[in-house]
Amino acid sequence: MRSVALSPENRQAALDAMAATPLDILVIGGGVVGGGAALDAATRGLSVGLVEARDFASGTSSRSSKLMHGGLRYLEMLDFRLVAEALKERGLSLQKLAPHLVREVGFLYPLTHRVWERFYAGSGVALYDAMSKASGYGQGVPLHRHLTRRGARRMMPALRKDALVGALHYYDGQVDDARHTMFLSRTAAAYGAHVASRTRVIGLLREGDRVTGATVKDLESGREFDIRAKQVINSTGVWTDETQALTSERGQFHVRASKGVHLVVPRDRIRGESGLILRTEKSVLFVIPWGRHWIIGTTDTDWSLSKDHPAASRSDIDYLLEHVNSVLVEPLTHDDVEGVYAGLRPLLAGEDEATSKLSREHAVGTSVKGLVVIAGGKYTTYRIMAKDAVDAAVHGMSSLLDRRVPDSCTEDVPLLGADGYEAMWNQRQMLAASSGLGVGRVEHLLHRYGSLTLELLDLIAERPDLGQPLTGADDYLRAEIVYAATHEGARHLDDAIARRTRISIETFDRGTDVAVEVAELMAGVLGWTKAQRDNEVDHYLKRVEAERESQTMPDDETADAARMGAEDVVPIATTRTKAKTG
Repeated sequence: MRSVALSPENRQAALDAMAATPLDILVIGGGVVGGGAALDAATRGLSVGLVEARDFASGTSSRSSKLMHGGLRYLEMLDFRLVAEALKERGLSLQKLAPHLVREVGFLYPLTHRVWERFYAGSGVALYDAMSKASGYGQGVPLHRHLTRRGARRMMPALRKDALVGALHYYDGQVDDARHTMFLSRTAAAYGAHVASRTRVIGLLREGDRVTGATVKDLESGREFDIRAKQVINSTGVWTDETQALTSERGQFHVRASKGVHLVVPRDRIRGESGLILRTEKSVLFVIPWGRHWIIGTTDTDWSLSKDHPAASRSDIDYLLEHVNSVLVEPLTHDDVEGVYAGLRPLLAGEDEATSKLSREHAVGTSVKGLVVIAGGKYTTYRIMAKDAVDAAVHGMSSLLDRRVPDSCTEDVPLLGADGYEAMWNQRQMLAASSGLGVGRVEHLLHRYGSLTLELLDLIAERPDLGQPLTGADDYLRAEIVYAATHEGARHLDDAIARRTRISIETFDRGTDVAVEVAELMAGVLGWTKAQRDNEVDHYLKRVEAERESQTMPDDETADAARMGAEDVVPIATTRTKAKTG
């Protein structure tokens, strides 16, 4: 499988191609479902375009709990079909589709009642394991274990003795959601899809009662043009209703946004080897190992304010700290929090007022000819959602095609970086010796790039300075920033610091100390002027300042107002114009 770079040149070529030649399918939205749909359609032999208004995964798909899981709590809701489907998808990603990006993670479930709870919860986890094995893709995931209180505290010394009488230990999957989503779009491009970020749909084209494409605006240049397509797939998540509204007709269903807030704290603040899953009065709380950190989340509250930048309030942070501290020997404080991020779940709207009880199922609608709408669902089942959306699109254009379109084959299509990953992992000591990097550095690269790590090592061989760590964010190499701009579609400082890397949530300064260095590295690839570099850094610093301020506010309304104090990034073309005329 040839590697294709999401380079500035390829982005421009993709825009030109979409403007010049009608497509079979145009996908709107570069989140996990949109990227999955573009890949699904391209691997069926269809001509495909994918446009994203901001950056790949810039919405919900970079702000999840970073789990590829079956959804243990849905067993309690008796939603066996959803759990079985998700467990199969978890196994597929672990074993075949993205073993370089998805890996096993253990969780401790503390028991607080004797006998009956061990039987009740143990039966549920046993069924979870059995369903995983039955899927045909659960062979590599270890089975759960029952632990005494002493055994559980040996594994997690941070737990208070009175917080449990025993525990269950089971396994799920973990994923870097932003990188996984970007890899979907990049793999789609490798199979021929035309992919472009920072390209906003500003209208839908109509011929009679049929949608025939979209009018888009390249936010970097300001250019507007039409993209013709036999079918359009709306995969815009929490923006589904807004995109549907471009047809001036009512959609078949509506999406309701639920805010989920997560905290990131250093690994040494909680002593233990395993993740935790805790019951709360509303849902569940995860404490998830994340490299040298822990992710603690999540909240589950209705959100009706800005969808571009959902804000975490102080009450959200207090809620998470209060619940996790209820089981910890050494309580966490606000000073322990390195990073905070908030995301919006796209839930199918229902009658229940509690968002935690709304459906995690997905739905496909075709209320307007030529337009397929996919909404709802959960991250783990993105591939099924994408398949269903493309199936609906193929059905809708069957009369316009002179050939039969094959069924989905993405169950057998690994993402870029997956082929050869296991062999390279076995060779990691040799790779370290030949590259001059430490084994730990090579392992870090393999977990983020898979077999594409060789492209990073080639960069470092050409420019040895890129083999040095970033100053102030030494988990990442300078080469990773250059590669983000040359190969991974990073167009702005936010893209590199918040999504290609996770510096924005993994350092106490939220990435401000490294902003100038990252901007200088990106400038060399993207041709930024000094004015553009300064604008990028200024924007990022203001974004962090606004986020910090929002996290001191008492409620959603004041937090949202504070976060909206930082404007979105200035387009490159706008800045260049100012530089020339100023």
